[in-house]
Amino acid sequence: MESPKERRIGSDAGPLVRPYALTGGRTRPQGKRLDLVTILVATGAVSDEWARMSRDQRRLLELCRTPHTVADLTSQLDLPLGVVQVLLADLYRQGLLEEHAETPLTARPDPRLLQRVLDDLRSL
Repeated sequence: MESPKERRIGSDAGPLVRPYALTGGRTRPQGKRLDLVTILVATGAVSDEWARMSRDQRRLLELCRTPHTVADLTSQLDLPLGVVQVLLADLYRQGLLEEHAETPLTARPDPRLLQRVLDDLRSL
């Protein structure tokens, strides 16, 4: 029988760093609650905390150069949702991320105009 020290850990064992270690033991985001469908974008602000940021936080900022939902970011980092929410909330609180404003309904084109364009395209 192998002793625990002799066992090899394969790639199926999961990450070597536990998720709570990535968040400093925190399990819930502080401040604004970010849902799965919240769209975030980097503000472009410069932070003095850059050297202290984790690799995952830097990656999140890099990804958020273009708008991404929390769900997209979670799948791209391959981390648990709770961990990503904590990391994103930290970046949001530092002013490095903001919610991407959705286009107001009044700024959208008239549906009748869109239908007319669609009808004209179909007739071609």
